[in-house]
Order: sequence, then C-alpha cells, then structure tokens
Amino acid sequence: MSEFRIHHDVSELLNLLHVRGGDGAEGYSDLLQKHRTPYVTTTVSAHSAKVKLAEFSKTPEDFLKKYEELKSKNVRNLDPLVYLLSKLSEDKETLQSLQQNAKDRAESSANTTSTTTTSFTLPQTSTKMSMQELDELRKKLGNVTASANAPMPAEVTRKMLRDRHNKKNPTQPNPVFPNWVYDRPALIGDFITGTTSTGEPPVAVGTLPLAVQEQALVEDLLFVLSGVDGRDITAQPVLGRQNRSFIIDPTLDMSVKELVNRILPVASYYSTVTRFIEEKSSFEYGQVNHALTAAMRTLMKEYLILVTQLEHLLRQGLLSLQKLWFYIQPTMRTMEILASIASSVDKGECMGGSTLTLLHDRTFNYTGDSQAQELCLYLTKAASVPYFEILEKWIYRGIINDPYSEFMVEEHELQKEKIQEDYNDKYWDQRYTIVQHRIPSYLQKMADKILSTGKYLNVVRECGRDVTCPDAKEVLYTLKERAYVEQIEKAFNYASKVLLDFLMEEKELVSRLRSIKHYFLMDKGDFFVHFMDLTEEELKKPVDDIVPPRLEALLELALRMSTANTDPFKDDLKIDLMPNDVITQLLRVLAIETKQEKAINNAEQTDTTLSGLEAFSFDYIVKWPLSLIINRKALTRYQMLFRHMFYCKHVERVLCNVWICNKDFKQYSLHCGKWFAASFALRQRMLNFVQNIQYYMMFEVMEPTWHVMEKNLKTVSNIDDVLHHHTSFLDNCLKDCMLTNPELLRIFSKLMSVCVMFTNCMQRFTQSKRMERISLEQGSIDGAASQGEHTDDEKKKLTTKFLAEHADTFQSDASFEATINKFDNNFSLLLLDLLDKLSIYSTNDCEHSMISIIYRLDFNGFYTERLERMAVERSQKAAA
Repeated sequence: MSEFRIHHDVSELLNLLHVRGGDGAEGYSDLLQKHRTPYVTTTVSAHSAKVKLAEFSKTPEDFLKKYEELKSKNVRNLDPLVYLLSKLSEDKETLQSLQQNAKDRAESSANTTSTTTTSFTLPQTSTKMSMQELDELRKKLGNVTASANAPMPAEVTRKMLRDRHNKKNPTQPNPVFPNWVYDRPALIGDFITGTTSTGEPPVAVGTLPLAVQEQALVEDLLFVLSGVDGRDITAQPVLGRQNRSFIIDPTLDMSVKELVNRILPVASYYSTVTRFIEEKSSFEYGQVNHALTAAMRTLMKEYLILVTQLEHLLRQGLLSLQKLWFYIQPTMRTMEILASIASSVDKGECMGGSTLTLLHDRTFNYTGDSQAQELCLYLTKAASVPYFEILEKWIYRGIINDPYSEFMVEEHELQKEKIQEDYNDKYWDQRYTIVQHRIPSYLQKMADKILSTGKYLNVVRECGRDVTCPDAKEVLYTLKERAYVEQIEKAFNYASKVLLDFLMEEKELVSRLRSIKHYFLMDKGDFFVHFMDLTEEELKKPVDDIVPPRLEALLELALRMSTANTDPFKDDLKIDLMPNDVITQLLRVLAIETKQEKAINNAEQTDTTLSGLEAFSFDYIVKWPLSLIINRKALTRYQMLFRHMFYCKHVERVLCNVWICNKDFKQYSLHCGKWFAASFALRQRMLNFVQNIQYYMMFEVMEPTWHVMEKNLKTVSNIDDVLHHHTSFLDNCLKDCMLTNPELLRIFSKLMSVCVMFTNCMQRFTQSKRMERISLEQGSIDGAASQGEHTDDEKKKLTTKFLAEHADTFQSDASFEATINKFDNNFSLLLLDLLDKLSIYSTNDCEHSMISIIYRLDFNGFYTERLERMAVERSQKAAA
C-alpha cells in the first residue's frame, strides 16, 4: 500500500470516528509505516479469527451469515479485516475507546436527527385505527420492505450499464440485443413457470406400481435436467438470485422420492447457470463476463449431450433410476462449481478484473481437488483472454481500448496544454489512474508498473512517434505469477528507456533545467547586473504604469549584452507581473487548508498598489512533453525562489547606493561626522546580513542541491524518478531558504522592510543635506565674489572652510539620531529573533543546514551572549 493510500485511509477513519486534535493523519500515518508488518492470509488464520469474532459477538449466527454473504460477493481484504477485528477484540482499552466513541456519536446524532424520510401519515395515539387504515398501513410497510430487499430487475441494470457506457463513449454506443431476445422465454433454455396445462388431470403417480413410478420419474428427471417441467416434478418460480426449487408429487413412494431429491440439485444448478449465461452474455456486462459465459456455454453443451445420451438409453429401456444417479454423479460436481461461480459473480455484481479475481481465488482454493481446479483454470483462462488483450495493448503500445470499463487503468479526459498553465493541473497523476476493484488479485503487485508502463509509452505516442515493445509476447493466464512479472518487467524497462531517452537526448531536458537555473536561480551574475541597471527606473513605477513590452525589450537587450547570449533557450524566458508580492504569495501557499487561510485571503483584498519591483518575476515557455517535468507547479516554485532572491539583490543594491551617497560626508571635519557614525555602522550591518543571506542561499543551498539532482539524473531509470528528484530539489531549496516556514518568513520579511525603510530615510536625509550644502556653497561663493575675484583653488578652499564652520547647521533635524537608534533597535531585535528561531528549528527539527546562517551572521560571537540568555529564559518559561 502506498504512502498516499495509507494517509487517505487514516484520514477517512479519523473522520468516521470524529477524532479531532492529536497529531492528525500525518502522525498516525508515520506510525503505521514504521510499525506495520505484512499480513499473509492463510486459511487457518482466517478461520481462527472468524471463530474468535463469532465467540465475541452477541449474535454469532448473524455475524457468520454476514461473513458468508460478503465472502460470496468476493469482497476484497475480508480476511485481513476479520483478522484485524479479532485483534481489536482482545485489546480492552481500544474496545472501551470505540464504545465510548460510538456512544458519543449516537448521542450527537440523536440530537440532530430530524424526522424519518419515509412519510407515513399515522393516526394519533389517542384515536383507534379502523381495519381499513390498518390494512392500508400494512400494505405500505410491505411495499417498502419488498422494495428494499428485492434485487434490481435485469432490464434496469442493463439500462444503467448501457447509459454509463454511452456517457463515457458517446461516439461508440453500446450494441443492444433486440427486444424479442428477452420477450420470448422459450429461447432462454430455462424453465418456463406460470403456465398451466389444459388437458385432463393426471393420475397420481403414487397409485401406480413401483416399477412404473420409477420409469415415470426417470423420464421426468431427464426433462427437468434439461430445463423443462415434468409431469410429476415442476419448477417453482424464482425471485431475484434465489436457487431454483421443485415440487414433487407428494404421493410418490418414499424410496423413489429420496433418490429423486439427490438428483434434483443438478437441475437447480442447471437453472442457475443457464440464467447466468443468458443474462451476463449481454454486451452491457463487459467482455470478461461474455467470455466467461461463452466458456460456460461450452460446458453446458457437453452436459446437454450427456442428457441426450441418457434419453437414448431410456428409449432402449436400459436406464433405471439407479443408473441415472450413477451417470449423473460425475457431472454433479461440475455443475455445482459452475452454479457457485455464477451465484458469486451475480451477487458481487462482478465485472472485468473483479470477475477474474473471483475466478483466480476459486482456482487457487481448489488446490487439493485436481478436477475442480482444472475446471476453474479452464474458465479463468477463457475469461482472462479479453482482459489480457487490453493489457497487452497498454503495456506494449500505450493504448487503452476498454469500451466496457473493465481494465484496471482508467482514462480521464484532460488537456495536456493546461499542464503549462494551471498550477493545480495534475495531468501526469490523473490522466490515467488505477481503479482498485478492477485489478485482478494476481496482478495486484504489478499494478503500479502496469500503469507506469502504459503512461510512458502514451507520452511518446502523443509526441507523434509510434512505439511498440520489441519483446511483446502474448500474456496467458497461469497460476505461476512469475510469468506475468517477467513479461511486465520487460515491457516496463523498454517503456522507461524509450521515454527517458526521448526526454534526455531529443528534448534536452537537462539543458533546459540548466537554462532555467541561469535565470530563476540567478546563475548568470553579469546578466542580472545589466538587467537591473536597465530596468531600475522602470521597476520603480507602480505596476499599473509599467509597459510590459518595454520590459520585454530591456530583457532582450540584457540577454544579448551578457554571457546569457550563448544560451540556446534564452528566447523562452518571458516577463511576468504577479498580482501579489512574494511574501503574500508564499504565505498564501503555506496557509492552504489551515485556520489562517481565510484571514490571509481577506487581508489580500485590501487595495495596495504594488511597485514593479514587488510584482516582477520571470516566466518560462515549456512545451509538451517537457511540461510533464517543468509544469506550472514546478515553475511557480522556481518563481518564488527567484522573487525572494531578486528582492534580496534589490535590497543589497539600495544599501550600496546609500554607501555611495554617504561618500559626500568625507569632506566634513572629523568631529562633525560623528553624527553619521551610527547610521554608517547600521548600514554596514544590514549589508552584511543581506549579503550573507544571499551567499547562503546561492552557494550553500542551491548549488549543492543542484549538483545532487544533476548527479541523480544521470542514474535514473524512468521518468517518475526524474519527477521525484526534480521535485525534491525544489522542495529542499524552498525549505532551506526559509520559504516554507511562515514564522521565519515573517521575521525575514520584516528585516527586509526595515532595511528598505532605512535606505529610504538615509536617501531623503542625504538629499536634503545635499540641497543645504548646495545653497551654502552658493552663499559662500556669492559673498566672496563681492570682495573680489578668486581663482578656482581659492574658491574650493573657501567653500570647505565655510562648510566646516557651518556644519552645526546640519543638525537642524534633531530627530535624526533618534531615528537611527530606532532603526538600529528594530533591526537588532528582529535579527536576534531570527537567529533564535533558527537555532530552535535547527535543533528540534534537525534542519542542520540553517545553522550555517547563524555561523555566518554571528561569526564573531557578537550575538551569542544574548542568544544564550534568550534560550535560558525560554527554558525557564517551559519549566514553569
């Protein structure tokens, strides 16, 4: 059982039990996977578990009856379920918990249950019911009970199956037998009940001599064995799936009657098999059932030949009742097995793979009875022929031809073009899916490989290439499962190699991934320097004012001017302006199916105008079949990584611009520059933080993870491994870059916001002081000009002297130093909070890669003492 199947079953069980809290489905799934052991079903273990549960049950007869009913319907995993229930019955704590849960659920349902859906108008209890009202009520109750228990008519079942088929295949309507096939009961071969004879009343057979009685009963039995009522033995009408019963003349001699009763079950088996053949041979029940009925029809012909031979003996006077019993005994076992199989298929409403599972289990269970096993083996081989024909087309050519929905793989109508557009598109997972109840039990272990084999070939076929497995051999049913395994393994290996070579060599998958890495993971440094220089002014505008074609033109220019010009796939890179900033996008993704999802979605509806920089992202054009690997979900992950690093690069650039602007203050005297020392130190700390974060993400997360993926791609054997390694690469990058942890993401977002606000503040302050300096310079030059002409050197010296003397005027904004201190405090607190959270996650969640950030940011132990103090306070709170 796959991990996803376990998680689904656990989740369903928790919902049924109304269990809330705890570790949820994930925690229980992990426990099950760690501690589960394979259960091998044996006859002894299943029987002992059944006996134990029957002893534990308050109504053992009802339990055993229900067990046999489910067994006759060939319910899957019945014996493992009974074994599990028997183990639960031994655990007193679990039993008490389940009983309490059932009690709580019953109380809650009793509080919310409304009136019953069946609307009967009952008279008030205070009044007496008349006989007419009582009869009417009795009829209504009888009709409801009869309708609930009666099986669905065959005509209705056929119509439902036909409608389902026509809905799925509107261009290929299901062929239908003409009505006269069903309107003429004499064509069926079964007993025609409800007819009355119009001749003289027959003489009671019991009044005749014993020899005459025996002779008359032999003739009657031969009629009954071929589906025709006799004179003294008549068939009873059957309702639904009941077995046929017979009425024997009560005046018959007891010794003859006893022998007749021994033979009559054969006639009942014949009736059951004949009805099954006539019903299931219709097209609506599928090719497998049709093949099964054809094989049964062949056996029934042999049976009727035997009856005909017995009639010849009767005409020659060589057949007595004892001889009839002797001749019919070998056939009785065959007919019993056929009737049992027919009843089980009918009760279980089996089609396709479920029919083959039932036949295989019967064949396997008759291991000690060679004759019965040979019969079941014949039926299973015949019934499996159409199923294996569908299987061969699927695993050898990648084509599904399943008009009656019998095959284990089901095709869904999905457009492969949407895989590049829709984030939630699951083409690879949902175009072809496994239907569990259609898997024959002998192919259960190979179901996943069968699915993958056809999917691989189908992808290549949809690219316009006709592929056929060179090792294609006819698949035949056998009790030796190894034969299937070898053939499916060969087909799987061929399909894997064909698709992998097609993607790797012809479609250059690895080169495509490298191209994406150049742009989305900022691998080409010179390209990004050119691009950010060219688009700096454009990206400062509000997103609504940006002209996308202009950005596309600038992107094209940057590509041609850098080393990215050598990339053969550079023309597939496009510009994309997103509706949300990267932090909002990430938080929205992380909040899916959580309590915070509604709050975040409501917060997004506020009208906030994004700048071009906040909305900017790259997009990439990927065509089929590469879109299987580089689908919209993968591209979205690439986009989130790119936007995160691109914004960090922008913050680094604006901090460097502040450093350049602050160069102007060098011309002031030393004692005047002390006001800017705190701001210069804070700017350097911020720059150190941003650069170290970038270095960590690019060289300690993405590059090593990329090399691991590239190495793994050289050794993969199928496309599912490629998908797995590519998805793991992106998931690891997102996790190690702190993009999957909402708490770390919020702190990091605040740190970036503080850095940006600080740079804006410094730029405004520098700009204002530059304007003051210009005005002071102009004033000093004008004053000196009134005293006479000076040379340029003298003007420069005079200006410097004047600025030094009037430096105190720069402190006109008294809040500047307080503002810097506030920025410093906010940045330090947030940085300490980030380092503290990183230390917690790296220790508790074993995220050891995040320790590198702590070492880089706290390389000289500047924050160590405060971090240790915070850890002590946290442990004291936990202890309290």
